[in-house]
Amino acid sequence: MTAGASRMLLEQIQHAATSAGLDAVGVTNTAPFTQARRAIDERKAAGLHAGMWFTYGRPERSTTPANILTGARSIVVCARNYEPPNPHTPEGPASAAGGSGTVAAYVASDAYGALRAGLERICEVLQRSGFEAVTVCDDNRLVDRAAAARAGLGWLGRNTMLLSRELGSWTVLGSVVTTAELSAPDQAQSDGCGTCRRCQTACPTGALDTAGVLDANRCLAWLVQAPGVFPPEHRVALGDRLYGCDDCQTVCPFNDTAVTPARGQPVDLGLRSNGAARGNSVDVAELLRMTDDDLMAAFGHWYIPRRRPEYLRRNALVVLGNVGDPDSPAVEEMLRRSLSSASDVVAAHAVWAARRLGRDELVAEARSAGLGNHDPDGLVAAELARPVPRRQTAG
Repeated sequence: MTAGASRMLLEQIQHAATSAGLDAVGVTNTAPFTQARRAIDERKAAGLHAGMWFTYGRPERSTTPANILTGARSIVVCARNYEPPNPHTPEGPASAAGGSGTVAAYVASDAYGALRAGLERICEVLQRSGFEAVTVCDDNRLVDRAAAARAGLGWLGRNTMLLSRELGSWTVLGSVVTTAELSAPDQAQSDGCGTCRRCQTACPTGALDTAGVLDANRCLAWLVQAPGVFPPEHRVALGDRLYGCDDCQTVCPFNDTAVTPARGQPVDLGLRSNGAARGNSVDVAELLRMTDDDLMAAFGHWYIPRRRPEYLRRNALVVLGNVGDPDSPAVEEMLRRSLSSASDVVAAHAVWAARRLGRDELVAEARSAGLGNHDPDGLVAAELARPVPRRQTAG
């Protein structure tokens, strides 16, 4: 392809992206991401991956983009901005005696849907010009942040996010891998973090070190998506976070001045029809009241480990223990129901929530009724033997 033809094709790609509502477009080549591969290998060796398969599962594949498409020559990388958390949005419905669980901002947006639609338009442009093209979006075939940084969309910040002087970090990323050889000048942005350490200081569990390396064993955003028992040492730090954590982004200075295009109303979190959800919050007692089928119908678009509702209930019980009203009949009802759950994961976390709320009598009643009789992995027994930090009460 001549330089002139490449420029014309890039203009068509840019127009397609802009028309589809994408906020940034860059191009890079398909050379291996050797630095990203080295970082992944080092962090796996140091035990920092915490079973995070999406990022760490197959680095030999995700850092070699030429393997995605035979004859691939270029990667078109795009970003779609989404609304940050609104500090003026009420925490949740006034009736949420069980407490309102907050949800990460990207979850309460339709950014990925819009991003995929824009990437498909770019594919169509390339295919009409006689080239092959495939989209890679929210997909572990490609290290998307490394690709975006090399394409000039930003730099990798100390919070591990892609940071842009224009858009901040409130973006989702996706790419189109194509056989078209598009001109990709060296346009990497310089590191803008400087001496700032706000994200590291703000992290509730100290998961970010001074070099901007994430310890996934401590990252709340990962732990709410990980299977198994929620680590006891991080339950209090979880606070009211039901799904995701935005702390390392909300404190970033570049997000103070980022341009955030108006996107209309956020998507339904799943419970808005009965008043249990508002903005980025969900009534956790209402969530715990739902059947498995209703819960998955409402929240199945989230990543829930192994598609098992017990893990979302697990998160909700930790939130309930942290922010629920211990004197609320609704909270008592949900604790009783959860303590009698056939799921040992749910029952074990209900023990923690009840004891944290000072409702030990509910645990004693549940033990008399058979709590722990079906405990194949010893989760309930371990919870009963573990000390629980009590909530501070007024007066």
